[in-house]
Amino acid sequence: SCCWPANLRTKVPATWEPGWRRWLGMCNAESVSALLPSHPKKPFLTFSSESTEISFNHLVVDKRKGSIYVGAINWIYKLSSDLVVEARHETGPDIDNPKCYPPRLVQPCNEPLTSTNNVNKMLLIDYKENRLIACGSLYQGICKLLRLDDLFKLGEPFHNKEHYLSGVNESGSVYGVIVSYSNMDDKLFIATAVDGKPEYFPTISSRKLPKNSEAEGMFAYVFHDEFVASMIKIPSDTFTIIPDFDIYYIYGFSSGNFVYFLTLQPEMISLSGSTTKEQVYTSKLVRLCKEDTAFNSYVELPIGCEKNGVEYRLLQAAYLSKAGSILARSLGILPEDDVLFTVFSKGQKRKLKSLDESALCIFLLKKINDRIKDRLQSCYRGEGTLDLAWLKVKDIHCSSALLTIDDNFCGLDMNAPLGVSEMVRGLPIFTEDQDRITSVIAYIYKNHSLAFVGTKSGNLKKVGLDFLKVWKGS
Repeated sequence: SCCWPANLRTKVPATWEPGWRRWLGMCNAESVSALLPSHPKKPFLTFSSESTEISFNHLVVDKRKGSIYVGAINWIYKLSSDLVVEARHETGPDIDNPKCYPPRLVQPCNEPLTSTNNVNKMLLIDYKENRLIACGSLYQGICKLLRLDDLFKLGEPFHNKEHYLSGVNESGSVYGVIVSYSNMDDKLFIATAVDGKPEYFPTISSRKLPKNSEAEGMFAYVFHDEFVASMIKIPSDTFTIIPDFDIYYIYGFSSGNFVYFLTLQPEMISLSGSTTKEQVYTSKLVRLCKEDTAFNSYVELPIGCEKNGVEYRLLQAAYLSKAGSILARSLGILPEDDVLFTVFSKGQKRKLKSLDESALCIFLLKKINDRIKDRLQSCYRGEGTLDLAWLKVKDIHCSSALLTIDDNFCGLDMNAPLGVSEMVRGLPIFTEDQDRITSVIAYIYKNHSLAFVGTKSGNLKKVGLDFLKVWKGS
């Protein structure tokens, strides 16, 4: 079930909207009561699915009207701000087999077909066209476009291979970011795990979002010719080194001229004093230019956090917020500067069973962009290699070129994709040793910067960030 404190139901802060997708797993009365005092006249409002077999996967809040949209197994719900069901749309189950590619909707499949649940993998509000983009696990990840008012199906493209976004069945395997324009159709950046099928699915791509929900070009690549497309594919020979390699996307957002994704990636590292290698997971931020149709601007850099000698390296959640005037003064930045709130658990080895020791850390997006610019400049001076874990089958050296690289440089058809080797460390704000932090949102309240973190056991904690020392980290 999901609950909502009655004294908060009338107005949801607009800056909370994307983060509610990550809060659903801890949405219960106990979690919110950790934040707000109990009051017998203000009970918690609740919404429960009709069946115990229906689990909730994603949640988004319409920042204009306060309506709540819930993506679940086989269902999409629209709720009022009082958690009253206003509309519902059934998405499954249906006859399918995950091994059918293309899906049986397009051509007959020789695999045995059975009734299969549709797990909601992505839920996005397209404000410009007043529609909800709901992508599921059926048929290699096709999506429905639903009218926000009543969840009426506006379109469900499935005829072209671009319509199959991801064959992974896990609910958290896909992340999308919409880039809006005033005078042209929007773009949808899609990032997904590929589950060992790099020949079928790009790990990141930019897609068209036409006004017409039934347009033939819906979800088509922004650019595609014989040699270049608006996508990044993991080379198949990467899987000879790391058979279970994948890129797991935790969070995504746009800021300025760029789109960013935060990821977890497996890597093979050498043990100290030994030729033996072991697999660990590295948290990395990926950046792309919004207008780069050839994806020559792809850069990734490792991120992590450290406090009192303890390394926190496994990314759990993230959220982008503004600094606000009081925190900005403490950090020596502007109130409108972007601050990235991140949650890491201890170590690098246990992706599925993360340790309870965890930390809330912040990064200044400007610092990250400065580090990326430094790396671009050094590579275009011919220094080092491209340094990407998923290109490690061969070290590709940087090529020298005489050009000016400024803050908005978007790459050339050389020295790309590019990696940064040195980790950027965040500033630790709060640590938890017993009850792992699993989610975070943040917003500005009367110039104060506040973060709310959710824990494994369902507790909600408020963290103030007003009086930090001036940032001295990298």
